[in-house]
Amino acid sequence: MLPIVMVVTLLSACQREEAAAPTAEPQTTATSTPMAEAPAPAPAVDDTAAPAGPVSQASFLGYGDMKLGSTVDEARAAWGGELNGAPMEGTTCHYLWPKWISKPAEFAFMMEEGKFVRYDVGTDKETAPGGGKVGMSVDEVQKLYGGALKASPHKYTEGGQYLTIDAGDVAPTTKLVFEADAAGKVTSWRVGLSPQVEYVEGCS
Repeated sequence: MLPIVMVVTLLSACQREEAAAPTAEPQTTATSTPMAEAPAPAPAVDDTAAPAGPVSQASFLGYGDMKLGSTVDEARAAWGGELNGAPMEGTTCHYLWPKWISKPAEFAFMMEEGKFVRYDVGTDKETAPGGGKVGMSVDEVQKLYGGALKASPHKYTEGGQYLTIDAGDVAPTTKLVFEADAAGKVTSWRVGLSPQVEYVEGCS
């Protein structure tokens, strides 16, 4: 027969082992968890490429953060990237265009007397305020604008026309002008302040 002291000691040891057992499993689980992988480096940004997607920033107030009526420096800062183009000596009007544009006729900003006064679009990659685009028919754009476009004969294209709408209360001195060819297709459009938006030859 074991002494009472020894029995008590053995029981106490068993109880300590049972109490300690639950801590073993979390330790095993913790060590089996894989280490987090380091995030892959972000791809380099190519600012020479044209923006992807059909999203347009065109509005009656300007283009994106570039506001009509702002100074040339303010417009450049709002664009935030490189713009090609510079004024010729002795002139007060010139165009600036993004460096990813191959021809200024596709997309350019008019500057006159040190102010951003108009932007011109000759590509179907941009959408005019209200939804008009290059390539649409005259009937399609008239329908988009509820028949509110005022038609007038084109100065240089026989059978062509200008389709003009005022911005109204949104921008009282601003207009949107579509140019259409003799086949009734929109070939370009522009948004700008009066009178610059009505310059048929641009800065010429």
